[in-house]
Amino acid sequence: MRAVKDVPREDAQAVLQAYPTWYHSIELAPDVVTSGIAPLEHWEASLRSLQLPDMHGKSVLDIGASDGFFSFAVERMGAARVVALDYYAWSADMAEYAKDWRESKRTGLPLPSPQESRHWRPDELPGRRPFDAARELFASKVEPVVGDFMTMDLTPLGRFDVVLFLGVLYHMQDPLAALRRVASVTAPHGLAVIETEAMEIAGLEDRSFCEFFPGMELNNDPTNWWAPNATALAGLCSAAGFREVTILTKRPEPRRQGRAKALGSWLAKTSIASKLGVGAIADHSPLRYRAYAHARV
Repeated sequence: MRAVKDVPREDAQAVLQAYPTWYHSIELAPDVVTSGIAPLEHWEASLRSLQLPDMHGKSVLDIGASDGFFSFAVERMGAARVVALDYYAWSADMAEYAKDWRESKRTGLPLPSPQESRHWRPDELPGRRPFDAARELFASKVEPVVGDFMTMDLTPLGRFDVVLFLGVLYHMQDPLAALRRVASVTAPHGLAVIETEAMEIAGLEDRSFCEFFPGMELNNDPTNWWAPNATALAGLCSAAGFREVTILTKRPEPRRQGRAKALGSWLAKTSIASKLGVGAIADHSPLRYRAYAHARV
């Protein structure tokens, strides 16, 4: 794979001119970075948060690869084989869909999911073009595979030392079934790395909860369905067949303000708290955050 420092700036600039809108921010050449939804520093911090092991010689499956930031990153870290799997992000013209999303946020009008929108063109794979351009620019050996992870036959893929399941779980209508499929493509003693939207309810952290989004309650996105708390995420992984689960992220601190703080203090001093099975609570509103987990088969 070609190092970033070895990519000619004019070639990288030509890619940016051809594809001005990306999901990931990727450094194509020194100081030439794609315009993702968050700065490059955000994605680099996310990569560090994965706490990946030594990748040299490993096989890696990146589920929901999108523009390929994590696929290219693990290849640079020494992975022997990397498979980038996607269907949803590659089948839609996500740059044009993003314009509709921004307009929907401004007006409050309903927004169809990408597969129900005018931008859905799975025969053309318009959303894969930025990935392909970056792959060619880097002379990368990452293997692109087009397939719906939840319905495709996973057998031809084989099993992988490391499976990346990043930013996908909360889009799954059946998260337990999804994690079972993740376990099925993880090699014995292999590692699945899961990153997802998550939530906590202060005082109830030891209970398993999943917040459900029937509409566009989460980020104005109709494809967001579930946000588990850390206990539920660990339980889902265990139920899916993983033998060892480690939650990497720290739970968010509860908010204690005004009447909610007074209520929590009062509950802590009464028998109501023990009957409810909770201690002092600050607010029943879910505290949302991004959770990272390691799950081993």
